[in-house]
Amino acid sequence: MKNSRKEGALSQPMKGALVAIRCLERAKVKTIFAYPGGASMELHQALQDSNIRVILPRHEQGGAFAAAGFARVTGETGVCMATSGPGATNLITGIADAYMDSIPLVAITGQVSSHLIGKNAFQEIDIIGVTRPIVKHSYLVLDANEIPKVFAEAFYIANSGRPGPVLIDLPKNVQQQICTPVFLEKTTIRSYRADHQVAPDDIESIRDAIKKCNRPCIYAGGGIITSGASESLRKFAESYNIPVTTTLMGIGCFPEDHPLSLKWLGMHGTVYANNAANESDLLLAFGARFDDRVTGPASTFAVNAKIVHVDIDRSELNKNVPADIGVVANIKDVLDQLNKKPVRKKYSEWFAQIAEWKRKYPLTFKESNKIQPQYVIQTLCRLTNGEAIIVPGVGQHQMWSAQYYTYRHPRQLLASGGLGSMGFGFPSAMGAKVAKPDSLVVNIDGDGSFQMNIQELGTLHAEEIHVKTIILNNQHLGMVAQWEDRFYGSRRGNTVLINERAERPYPDFVTIAKGYLIPGREVYKKEDVEDAIREMLETKGSFVLDVHVEYQEHVLPMIPPGKSYKSIIYE
Repeated sequence: MKNSRKEGALSQPMKGALVAIRCLERAKVKTIFAYPGGASMELHQALQDSNIRVILPRHEQGGAFAAAGFARVTGETGVCMATSGPGATNLITGIADAYMDSIPLVAITGQVSSHLIGKNAFQEIDIIGVTRPIVKHSYLVLDANEIPKVFAEAFYIANSGRPGPVLIDLPKNVQQQICTPVFLEKTTIRSYRADHQVAPDDIESIRDAIKKCNRPCIYAGGGIITSGASESLRKFAESYNIPVTTTLMGIGCFPEDHPLSLKWLGMHGTVYANNAANESDLLLAFGARFDDRVTGPASTFAVNAKIVHVDIDRSELNKNVPADIGVVANIKDVLDQLNKKPVRKKYSEWFAQIAEWKRKYPLTFKESNKIQPQYVIQTLCRLTNGEAIIVPGVGQHQMWSAQYYTYRHPRQLLASGGLGSMGFGFPSAMGAKVAKPDSLVVNIDGDGSFQMNIQELGTLHAEEIHVKTIILNNQHLGMVAQWEDRFYGSRRGNTVLINERAERPYPDFVTIAKGYLIPGREVYKKEDVEDAIREMLETKGSFVLDVHVEYQEHVLPMIPPGKSYKSIIYE
């Protein structure tokens, strides 16, 4: 790896730890989520001489999720830090989540002194080896003079090309080493290519495919949001007159109230989105990776379609589904070129078929007098005018949050897509609110998922981070219980969270929240839902709204695992 080492002002001798913090400042980092320990104390001491805001999570996993939540809502690189050993290993789930969803993250870990590495020293772990499969790149720094180069490269790699997490491991003696740093003015890495030029022949090939098709469909993924291509996609869809479905990660990249919107596809996507994608004769896959939750068995997905796949990551082309036209490029550049000469057709029969699917298979649920999760989210959407940033945990509530809130903006739904990690929602909402203090951020969680990082209530109070939380409390691990109902004869395999000896639903989340000096309210009746949501929205600061719902409710539509879209369950 080569770097341009143009010097700025001469630096003064300083500890390696302070060099690292100066590097964060040069990377324009304003917030870091960091939990101290023996191997990272030097870094925390150096932070005391910096204007960087340090947010102390109550668990390192919460810090990693929060840093990634910050990145998801802004597109900037999130930063988290932990000590060696258990501190470092506690970051792993958050790092893996960022890797799966292509989120720019720099994770800094303290390490035992270099002469102790490999000797099973106290709180030593080979975090480089442990995280190798789930990072874009990693560094073990053995000389403080290398810190400026390493940090510059780490931030460049994390947020260029296809974004992802980068790990920097800093032994304690390197943090303590005195050096005179040389800070880089420009970073280039000879072996790393992040940008790809759009070939005119590729643009003409896509245009030609559109000219010949009769049933086109756009399949847009998270790459649209990452590349800032949402407006380019909207212009393309409108000028070419092509319907749009998105992945879970792509939700918000195209307004869901737009006439060309099919909402999202996949296991719990709309029937009409799945039908349109699978029965198209031209599928335009833009910044998406043909995830198994979208395709089902890859051999049965869009079998009669000509497939155009545009992705910044060459390794994604032909990995899951073969492409007839594969283009390695930034999707925004491709769309901007295509938008110069639109190919517009009416597709009357195709739109009539889509309209019929929408009429026959609407996204809806059978209403009852009991509180239904879908009703809660619809009510929230109406009371917030569809403008809140929604951060769900993982489970049934995540799917309902994606289905029944209408998203019109990119980075409005922050979801754990690839990893599907319970415990994601609450700390990620915390990070999003830190990044967007003037925006309404609502964590929609389940009682199971919320308890996995419930301790971050302490961070909210101490740091005055104002997150609204709605718990859809069904006293079960709802999504697993749904699979038990559908595929295991309703035989419960440790999916019940009820304490049968308790006189009330367990635990009492409102009392727990009050223990952290955060107000809350419980709701048991449907007629109280709207008033309770209004109270939550009007209360200054954080709020925990515990809404008790029935566990028998299922997320529908649902394509059974291992089945094609033709096996979709919709009632």
